[in-house]
Amino acid sequence: MSSHEKLSDALRTTSEKIRTIVEDGNEISVITHIDADGLTSGSIIGSALSRLGARFSVRAVSDMNASVIEKMKAESRDFYIITDLGGGWASQFRKALGDKWIVVDHHEISEQEILTDDSSQIVNAWRYNIDGGKEISAGGMAFLVTSAIDRTNRDLSRLAVVSAVGDRQDQGDKKSFLGPNSEILKTAEALGLVKVDLDIMLVGRETRPLHEALAFTSDPYIEGLTWNREACHTLLRDAGIKLRDNGCWRVLAEFSQEEKSAILDAVAKYVATSGKGDSTVISDLIGHVYTLVAEETRSQLRDARGFSTMLNACGRIGKSGIGISICMGDRNTMLNAGEEIMNTYRTTLRNYMTTIFADKWRIADDGRTIFVNGEGLVAEDMLGAVSSLLSGSPSLGERLVFVRTLSGDGTYKFSSRKTAGISSGPNLGILMRQIAETCGGTGGGHSAAAGCKIPSNVLETFIASVKAATIDPQFAASS
Repeated sequence: MSSHEKLSDALRTTSEKIRTIVEDGNEISVITHIDADGLTSGSIIGSALSRLGARFSVRAVSDMNASVIEKMKAESRDFYIITDLGGGWASQFRKALGDKWIVVDHHEISEQEILTDDSSQIVNAWRYNIDGGKEISAGGMAFLVTSAIDRTNRDLSRLAVVSAVGDRQDQGDKKSFLGPNSEILKTAEALGLVKVDLDIMLVGRETRPLHEALAFTSDPYIEGLTWNREACHTLLRDAGIKLRDNGCWRVLAEFSQEEKSAILDAVAKYVATSGKGDSTVISDLIGHVYTLVAEETRSQLRDARGFSTMLNACGRIGKSGIGISICMGDRNTMLNAGEEIMNTYRTTLRNYMTTIFADKWRIADDGRTIFVNGEGLVAEDMLGAVSSLLSGSPSLGERLVFVRTLSGDGTYKFSSRKTAGISSGPNLGILMRQIAETCGGTGGGHSAAAGCKIPSNVLETFIASVKAATIDPQFAASS
């Protein structure tokens, strides 16, 4: 049986199981991750359950651990659907929950976990030869499941697009999609839900004044412009860009193609004359943008990347419920709350980045790996956002970044990323999982982005093991 046939069978089995559980009146708990992919995947499942008339709840957690599983067991819900989480925890789920669970995920898992899944409770991209790091997100997997439940759920493809860009899976040419992600996008386009254009990619392209959109864009990171609104305003004004119209600030989506060319020229001249960037900056600013056409113009939600950023902000600031409500259709109170959260999120990230680069002792760089000490500064739920920002900084290129902070339970939490210029190298998901486990912790993720938690008394051992592994052929040759 081919991988495609195995996936089709798994989707059919899973969808029938969910339908039966709902029809029998069971109460379902959806447990998901706090990032954009987690909130979208949980909401996609939640939306499908709502349409079936199910009794259900959706809850987000920062990571899967023994404490979360104990709480799930104590709740004694009739069934659990776990999205964007759960890799490596199957045996613990079985002990605590019996057969009352399924995992819908895209993180790479061990062969052993797949081989012991006799009840087909793990719907994971990797077991069907789909690269869960590049070709499909947890939101995409949730979409496939819900589409199998009922074809009317194909309209949830728009959320799967948001999840894909939120998980940085726009890894094709000019930020296009690959594999199943591209097929899901085609569904969204065919339904008239998403429009794709090749354009300048700036944060807040539908909502922020142009100079602020340029300032808040950190991928690519442009030293002197990123986070500096005044410098961006001066640059664009001096280039003759019309920033206001009838007294109102203009947003990028309102500029003509000719004006956009002038914007790029201004940035290119700045990079060339200041020496604070490289020749790839302009190319990196151009890519595919994904517009959710049903959302209002000048709405944060109209641009898929803007939508995903708001969801990340909600999750990282501890307001996942607001993000889930927005995904499931609230465009009033919850959307207003989400916009306020965005301001707090950006301010917090800006302060983190400023402090990290100012406090030189926080960064240990050996030319191959960069370990960033975020203790006493970075909240554990913000760790992934910080490592992602650091990975886009030109000054840190061609290295592996590992950012740590202390968790509330006294363990160390790490988030790792491959920086610009690394096209292969070690698979961080495997590296973090294996080394964390040898140190008495847990970890995992994707080839280019992963995380782990370890006991506090093995910090130096862990760091030394990671440094050694990055030059070990077992890891260095993987990708």
